[in-house]
Amino acid sequence: MKLRNILLLILLFSISYIAPLSAQSMYFPPAQGNSWDTLSPTSLNWNVKLFDSLFSFLKTNNSKAFIVLQNGKIVVEKYFDSFTRDSVWYWASAGKTLTAFAIGLAKQEGLLTLSDTSSHYLGNGWTSLPLAKEQAITIRHQLTMTTGLNDNVPDPDCTLPDCLTYKADAGTRWAYHTAPYTLLDSVIFRASGQSPSVFLYQRLHAKTGFNGLFIRSGYNNVFYSTPRNMARFGLLLLNHGTWDNQQILSDTSYFSAMTHPSQNLNLSYGYLTWLNGQSSFMIPQTQFVFPGPLCPSAPPDMYAALGKNGQFINVVPSKNMVWIRMGNAPDNSLVPFLLNEQIWQILAPIIAGTGSSVTGETNPRDNNVLNELIAYPNPANPGTWLTFSTSGNNNSVTLIIYDILGRKITELFNGELAPGSHRLYWNGMTCNGQPAPTGMYIARIYGKNLDGAAKIILVR
Repeated sequence: MKLRNILLLILLFSISYIAPLSAQSMYFPPAQGNSWDTLSPTSLNWNVKLFDSLFSFLKTNNSKAFIVLQNGKIVVEKYFDSFTRDSVWYWASAGKTLTAFAIGLAKQEGLLTLSDTSSHYLGNGWTSLPLAKEQAITIRHQLTMTTGLNDNVPDPDCTLPDCLTYKADAGTRWAYHTAPYTLLDSVIFRASGQSPSVFLYQRLHAKTGFNGLFIRSGYNNVFYSTPRNMARFGLLLLNHGTWDNQQILSDTSYFSAMTHPSQNLNLSYGYLTWLNGQSSFMIPQTQFVFPGPLCPSAPPDMYAALGKNGQFINVVPSKNMVWIRMGNAPDNSLVPFLLNEQIWQILAPIIAGTGSSVTGETNPRDNNVLNELIAYPNPANPGTWLTFSTSGNNNSVTLIIYDILGRKITELFNGELAPGSHRLYWNGMTCNGQPAPTGMYIARIYGKNLDGAAKIILVR
């Protein structure tokens, strides 16, 4: 083949790859000003008929702001009551992921390493542990919630040495414990000489326009920003720490570790970041390991910053999508992952498009897979009919109720389910016929010949 023809083939081959990439090119809003390009949901073939259900749900559940980005552009921007794009709100524990990003920047600059002992920055005696046990705790343990410090104390936010007591050796136990995380702010200060607010502002604001402030609240340092600043950070996460071809967090190995399982105790937790699509997950205030993904209705590659009262950043690389939610929540859990799942149950059929058979009334996972069991509504309240949908034969099913500590409360059902839909009424009663205490329960559905167990969250 002549050289001219070879060059022509190379050119055509290159164009065939460049064209689709340019069609999916990422947009970044200017660092200065309020301009931000938008995309019409109809141009994406989204099911706009379901938006009313989404907005109604968000409003009913005390939302203040909800933004969806596709390829960096705003597709949905909705505010409730008197809240606006310039209103300032707290991130709660969603700020943990921001702190993890800051630790990555400090590591990148050589200010610290993850294997450094926490005592190197916090000083000896920052806990009540024997010196050898205390010096076994590293920055990585703080990032992964595996310090081994006892989270079952009167005030798990307390950062005083008397509150930081021994429960297990570092690295051997996962527990959602805010106090050791909060002390990472002191690590950043001792390593850089700057407060976390100044540290992040100097590295992010000029390039990305991102802005906000950590404010002391009791023992906690709580981050505050506008909704669009939260969306900016989500866009930075979506692009692995790069903003409009500017590498901000260039340590790709750190970012990968941050957004993948960081230990083998809770597979759904990276560096202060929640992960979807794993085979099991743990939640705050319990040592029970739940089978299945954290958020079944979301894409498996989704990772998230999740905070109390529903401060959410959801990042979905496979869809080039980010969405954020600010507001209050009807429950008082440390991490309201149930609300996050409920939003996904409505949002998933919207982004699936007008040609999808998925509706917002059922769980959006495909229920035609042989022998898969689907359950909805999820979560469920007392006085709710739970619907189980199966396909295939010989489905021997057991449904067991657990409390938040993983203790078996009662067995609601044990028997055969023929292919099709089945309904079970849950009235919030325990096996003794007495009302269950107010709180959250987990209904696990186990079955022979099923591709996996389903779960329902029961809330009283």
